Amino acid sequence: MRFEAQAVLHGLNSSKGEFEGRPYDSTTFHLAVELPERATGEKMGNVTRPFKLGTSEELQKWKVFKDKWPANGVNVSCIFEMVAGAGNESKMILVDVRPAPKG
Repeated sequence: MRFEAQAVLHGLNSSKGEFEGRPYDSTTFHLAVELPERATGEKMGNVTRPFKLGTSEELQKWKVFKDKWPANGVNVSCIFEMVAGAGNESKMILVDVRPAPKG
């Protein structure tokens, strides 16, 4: 099941290379998300969670923010897909992320 959600992007990093003969190439987006309900103890606020999307080239689309990254992050519009995970858990996969339209 796909759904759209608004989030705050606090940072991203690309990674490309080879490890033990295996190539890797990805970009990780660090998005603010609410703490999960299953977290033990009391909860308050948000945490950032890493989501991989695309190759290291994905970072190039965000270079416009390089020298002026807002201290409170960038508002973004995301498309996630919910898929079955291990056991009875579901897993969110980032399918698309773009700067939110100004309005």
